[in-house]
Amino acid sequence: MEQQIIQSFFEGHCINAYEVFGAQLAFENVEGVRFRVWAPNAKNIQIIGTFNQWGEELHMMNRVDDRGIYSLFIPGVKELDIYKYRITQVGGEVVDKMDPFSFYNELRPNTSSVVVDKDSFNWSDKKWMNARTKNFDSAMNIYELHLGAWRHEEGGRPNYKTIAKQLIEYVKENHFTHVELMPLSEHPFDGSWGYQTSGYFSITSRYGSVNELKSLINELHKNGIGVIFDFVPVHFVKDEFALNKFDGTHLFEYDNENAYSEWGTANFNLWKEEVRSFLMSAASYVMDKFHVDGIRMDAISNVIYWQGNKDRGVNEGGLSFIKRMNYYLGTAYPEVMLIAEDSSDFMDVTKPTLDGGLGFDYKWDLGWMNDTLSYFKIDPIYRQYEHNKINFSMAYYYSERFILPFSHDEVVHGKATIVDKMWGSYEDKFKQARLLYTYMYTHPGKKLNFMSNEIGQMREFDESEENDWFLLKYPMHDSFQKMFRELSSIYATYGAMHKNEFDHNYFEWIDADNSDENLFSYIRKGDDETIVVILNMSNRAYSDHSFGVLETGYYKEIFNTDAHEYSGDGMVNRKSLRAKKQLVDFKPYYISVDVAPFAGIILHHKNKKK
Repeated sequence: MEQQIIQSFFEGHCINAYEVFGAQLAFENVEGVRFRVWAPNAKNIQIIGTFNQWGEELHMMNRVDDRGIYSLFIPGVKELDIYKYRITQVGGEVVDKMDPFSFYNELRPNTSSVVVDKDSFNWSDKKWMNARTKNFDSAMNIYELHLGAWRHEEGGRPNYKTIAKQLIEYVKENHFTHVELMPLSEHPFDGSWGYQTSGYFSITSRYGSVNELKSLINELHKNGIGVIFDFVPVHFVKDEFALNKFDGTHLFEYDNENAYSEWGTANFNLWKEEVRSFLMSAASYVMDKFHVDGIRMDAISNVIYWQGNKDRGVNEGGLSFIKRMNYYLGTAYPEVMLIAEDSSDFMDVTKPTLDGGLGFDYKWDLGWMNDTLSYFKIDPIYRQYEHNKINFSMAYYYSERFILPFSHDEVVHGKATIVDKMWGSYEDKFKQARLLYTYMYTHPGKKLNFMSNEIGQMREFDESEENDWFLLKYPMHDSFQKMFRELSSIYATYGAMHKNEFDHNYFEWIDADNSDENLFSYIRKGDDETIVVILNMSNRAYSDHSFGVLETGYYKEIFNTDAHEYSGDGMVNRKSLRAKKQLVDFKPYYISVDVAPFAGIILHHKNKKK
């Protein structure tokens, strides 16, 4: 089996290299650890660690084949022992490196690898694992968070295990279905948020042990909450202790003008078969050993195009890699979601690889995000001229399976938080934000929000600070969270809000083109119900305004952003609205609705049995 894995690794088709490489606890007549590393251009490799006084006792690795694998079994090495590889590189330099397949590392700023048993945890989430799906036809409301900045504990940052109770309670209370954890792969610099990775198989030691993270995921699963990991398959840190020039050559990174990225990191050589196996195995590792329910892959446009620049052309090696990875992962873990953070307009990102696509299950709709936030910054007087920023999304929506994201990227680097981006005064910003989220949660597509969006935080994200929970003492923020929670509940409760959302037959505009009044209205269809959505993007009130509908009967207002409990002015429709027959317009019936300025309204209608 080991030789099959190794052969597959060199052929670029391996997704379980972690079963062979790295520090594997083993019994070879005696207990110890089998170390195995790939470094074809190294002159020699010595293992140094706590078990040999950092090299005082010599442990030289054996080169076991001409493809560059070094291996050594050391008796008596045990879990939590610390080690590095002392590599004499091709040019004669001697450099101490962490293990590329390290399963755990010392707490930064230390960089040594740590021996751990990756298989010792006893899972109890079988019910969840047997029932989970890719959520194509169910509500998916993702709460993205930076684990170290969500909520601090006494003494500073949280621990994987101790944060579980609070996080589970909060996620359930706010009707999120999944948590998406910003990268937990080991990284040296806190300010990179994990996007400049050093250890692709090493769960960061900042928040606890490997098994403590597994315990957190286990408890989330037992409480019906899915877990998505952030994965960075494009680039890695240039720090000397890690992958960069591992054996003295560009082993993992390109060896040309594409070697380094605009982020000051090294770009993986996605044409090299061993690198492909390395990255595919890293993604598979967390699916296999950590039971994650989805992988969000960062910066996919930089996989598709050279340095993410369309003008430089398609990176055919990158495309081959991503198709292969998604095919193998999708086959091995058919219920795990593969999600692309892709800012390009490349076609068929969520089309199966066997049909010529890239094989992702979902793509972030960054076009929708940019257009929407741009629109809500505009003075309402001028919104009539930018009307298509809102109605354009449905023109391309069915080309892919989309997630609508308001992620961490939108609340940093001087961009302002979601609420603070909105047009107007403090009070106006919250009116706009309530309307914004009504639009988001009623628009087809899965949802993703970064932590603190739901409380209307005004301070940008800072990884060293916890969320501004004290804001909930203020009525505007407290009522905003109540509004957010109610929208999340409606999204999860009513099937018309999330079922069949990738089928164009289940969405219909009432009026997409009313730029003069800055009104948008549309219908979300269910098998036995209809949801009517009305969005007033203007500062004008509309009394007894007519909107066309498809069926006769009564329409009940189930949500209105202008309700007092959400800090609105109370212009709501308390009585059910009866549909009347009309002889004009394309809809056979109409309802008359009172619509407050900057209001989002959701109406529910129980369909007649056919």
